[in-house]
Amino acid sequence: MADIVDSLKSHARKLQRDVQHAHPRALARIRTLHELQHFDDTALPAHIRRRHCLTVIARELGFQGWGHAVHSLRDDTSFGRLLYPPRCNGHINIWCASYEEAQIVQAQHGGYLLAYQNQFLVVEDGYIKTLGLDPKDPDWRHIGYNWVEPRDLHARNRLYRKLVRASLRQ
Repeated sequence: MADIVDSLKSHARKLQRDVQHAHPRALARIRTLHELQHFDDTALPAHIRRRHCLTVIARELGFQGWGHAVHSLRDDTSFGRLLYPPRCNGHINIWCASYEEAQIVQAQHGGYLLAYQNQFLVVEDGYIKTLGLDPKDPDWRHIGYNWVEPRDLHARNRLYRKLVRASLRQ
């Protein structure tokens, strides 16, 4: 997962650079942090630190903060909300309280086994498209359509990178 964390750090550097150049979208993103809301557009860039940008990136991906993002991405037992962003709320999914139950559901119905915090869900192609990924991406086959215990960690890392790019574009 180190490459995913490095990718997020790269996004944070870009956000910091955009804030320093006073790009309106970047200023709006950074103002989601309560402690920075009172600065005007000319004063804000001088007060931005990398830690602010890391926090914004992590929260945009559904984590509580940077520490939570790093822990979740490296730990593989808590996936945060990255795989269930608000834009996917309209889909009907099969929710499971345990991983074992989710495996049984996936074996019976097919689909993609994902995680949300400490719960599990089985979703279909439409959900994956809304998530911002291609359901026909060969990496899904490589991971066995199972995000939680993928057969190929490198393939899941590639999907993670694609998901981060798609999520930060939203």
